[in-house]
Amino acid sequence: MTPPAQTTPMALHHAARTFGAAPALGDGAVRLDWSQLLAAVQEVARALIARGVQRGDRVAMWAPNTHHWVIAALAAHYTGAALVPLNTRYVADEAADVLARVEAKALFIAGTFLGRDRLAELRAAAPELKIDTVVVIPVEAGTTTNDADALDWSRLAGIAESVTVEEAGERAESVSPEDISDILFTSGTTGRSKGTLVAHRQALSVVRAWAECSTLTGSDRYLVVTPFFHNFGYKAGILACLVTGATIIPQAVFDVPATMRLVSQEQITVLPGPPTIYQSIVDFPDRDSFDLSTLRVAVTGAATVPVVLVERMRSELDFDVVITAYGLSEASGFGTMCRADDDAATIAGTCGRPIADFELRIGPDGEVLLRGPNVMRGYLDDPESTAETIDADGWLHTGDIGTLDERGYLRITDRLKDMYISGGFNVYPAEIEQAIARLDGVAESAVIGVPDTRMGEVGKAYVVRKPGAELTDEQVRAHATTVLANFKVPRFIEFRDQLPYSAAGKVLKRQLREEKS
Repeated sequence: MTPPAQTTPMALHHAARTFGAAPALGDGAVRLDWSQLLAAVQEVARALIARGVQRGDRVAMWAPNTHHWVIAALAAHYTGAALVPLNTRYVADEAADVLARVEAKALFIAGTFLGRDRLAELRAAAPELKIDTVVVIPVEAGTTTNDADALDWSRLAGIAESVTVEEAGERAESVSPEDISDILFTSGTTGRSKGTLVAHRQALSVVRAWAECSTLTGSDRYLVVTPFFHNFGYKAGILACLVTGATIIPQAVFDVPATMRLVSQEQITVLPGPPTIYQSIVDFPDRDSFDLSTLRVAVTGAATVPVVLVERMRSELDFDVVITAYGLSEASGFGTMCRADDDAATIAGTCGRPIADFELRIGPDGEVLLRGPNVMRGYLDDPESTAETIDADGWLHTGDIGTLDERGYLRITDRLKDMYISGGFNVYPAEIEQAIARLDGVAESAVIGVPDTRMGEVGKAYVVRKPGAELTDEQVRAHATTVLANFKVPRFIEFRDQLPYSAAGKVLKRQLREEKS
């Protein structure tokens, strides 16, 4: 039996040979089968090679879910470059910091979208930032760029003509399973994001395990609502479809009626996402006017999942498979999953058991530890943090506190770090506290996550004013909005004369959480 492909380019070639004329990608009027997807990827890869992208370079993506993202991401891999997805909710300063640190050789960036011109914002925020190739993706039909130093997506075909398909193919074949496939940034507890280095073999190994647990097959039609910049959208979405032959249907912005309309029109069978997506659908007042009968598989996680929601997903949305999962970027995006035949209480109350050859144990302090071939290679340019996170025995210290039951199923009970999860996104209070500290009039602050029925958790900032300052909560929130992505901006602001401190001088956040507010 031929072993599975160990690099994304070779997995794409295998998909084109195996699935051929089967549908690979559907985005509005754009319809590509697997052979056509390969050709589209090769064209963009040839253009990147013509522009000087080398094996080992970094290619960044700052755009919402469209067919362009899929093609460009796979093209980056095809050239041997590492993919660097940027959170679409980043403000320009956050994006510029990541782009500078990875020394991006190319950037695919959305044109005007939802009232934002990200390229103009980036130029204004970081005029000194130099990127050899900037390609503007026409997310909104008919838009072109006025930036003289950027290329419209439509120009790539002409640029590709100077590189043959054979030359591009040679580059693709030179990619090693140990080459870095992607660098996903996860906010650090020190307030600065850290880039996780994951190799091709690791990315493909974890998604094959995910696909097996979620029962994904080539006959499935997969609506990818989860952002492609997230492991859930990129790996459990694009790459999972790549290795199984399932059809990728991207959705740029989650909107309940639009999502249900797509489920009906595209006969969607697979719809993963955070619990908020399913809660919004089951509670939608006009849900019965949409045909959701094709839905088969739901995979969720990243927040507490009520048992009643699992039961409603099975009974009202008629999902055959509803499972929960746990993972983190440092573990290539994955870790544990429930199984298709688990009961509702297990699915809602646990994160399942290990997949993808991970070992799992609970440390002496209750911390969840993972070990195996798919633990990240390390943090980008940060050996000190890498050594703190992966110990000498190879155990990844997740920062989460949990328990294991007699079946080996994991339950997350708390976090060693202060991180909370809002709408499926990790939020690190230290980053927000540093941002608030730059506001004139702030003496100190502490941020915690508080429960929210829709988002799971949202931020609450406790702020101590400097003597004589007359700050308002609107001013604090407005300042945070200018320097932080929207999901990081605290929903609630409470002013205090002082914060509770321990004898060691640390803010007692547990005390803040336990207070009734």
